[in-house]
Amino acid sequence: MACITTKHGKQIIDYYDSNKKRHQVIVDGSKEDALIRLAEILKGGKKPVNTKKLFKDHGDWWLANCAKGEIKESTYEEYERVLKLHVYPSLGSRPVSKITRRDMKEFIAALRKKGLSRSSVRNVFAPIRAMFNQLIEDGELNFNPAANIGKLNKKRDVEAEETDELDEESVYDMGEVARALDKAKEIKPSLLPVFTCGFLSGLRMGEQIALRPMDIDFGGHVIRVRRNYYRGRITTPKGNRRRNVDIEPELEETLSALVASKKAAALREELKKPASDRRPREKVIQHVMEDYLFTTVAGTHLDPSNLRRAFHSVLKAAELKRIRYHDMRHTYATNLLKAGENITDVSRLLGHSSIQITVDTYGHFLPSKERRVSLSNAMAEARKEKHSA
Repeated sequence: MACITTKHGKQIIDYYDSNKKRHQVIVDGSKEDALIRLAEILKGGKKPVNTKKLFKDHGDWWLANCAKGEIKESTYEEYERVLKLHVYPSLGSRPVSKITRRDMKEFIAALRKKGLSRSSVRNVFAPIRAMFNQLIEDGELNFNPAANIGKLNKKRDVEAEETDELDEESVYDMGEVARALDKAKEIKPSLLPVFTCGFLSGLRMGEQIALRPMDIDFGGHVIRVRRNYYRGRITTPKGNRRRNVDIEPELEETLSALVASKKAAALREELKKPASDRRPREKVIQHVMEDYLFTTVAGTHLDPSNLRRAFHSVLKAAELKRIRYHDMRHTYATNLLKAGENITDVSRLLGHSSIQITVDTYGHFLPSKERRVSLSNAMAEARKEKHSA
């Protein structure tokens, strides 16, 4: 038997050899590094390998007995989805012990040929890698063919680079942001606050939809990101990483007006009730603060598909290039970096699990000279230039 524990940032492999003597090996790295080291230790096999166990059978067992309850429900559903959609049709009927590194290379090639981006391929491989790691921990295998797929899942041609790498065409400058928000104010005024939040806070769509007025700290000038909306229900933010995001002045003004209007509307509605049925003012306000911040005109929950359609209709009316809804987040990050914001702070504001993700995605947008400029100020300058032209 063997197990891996983490202590003071290091991985400790605890195992017994064939003579039942206990050993401990310290690995200075990630759990995956420790699993690779454990595989080397166990090489030759301590436990008979079940050569008849099919990949799909093990996958279903792993989902039910190892993944469920240990990872976020949304992550579990995503693992279940990619296994059924992409993995089982190709590997499901293969004996799990017979799957090789070469099979992984061919599988990646097939996924890329189907049009999946590098990031999508990484998502497909997440449960595969975890499944093989479990087999190694249980002593049933000594090698993970899906480990370190970054070397295999690399850019192969110019088309792949254009598909996977963020570039200037995927984001707006602050002048274009101003045009988009001005047009939203004109044709979709009820959605202006959520679009302003997208462009000036970098929150993901699900995080925007899940916001409540109580999450806005106007005194501290921050948005507290505590929830996420995913497939019709409220979950925790991606990676369970709560964070505070600084509020840009224009966004703070927009949200302050929105919350004030919601309070006023709720109090007006309360006054329509018979005096005996009316709630105390503080109860009405409390309900507003605990309800959702962004809603439809009818007060119902925002629908992601409808939100995307409305967003693209605004861009079309403003005669702007079409970008994805998620590119508002990229626009926020790149313009902060261009304005001289420290990349460490940008990584924190975006809620990335590591600064390396931020560097890999946005590093080429870093300015040569550091200077800090408010995005609201940059947008105001762009508006001035437009009116003076």
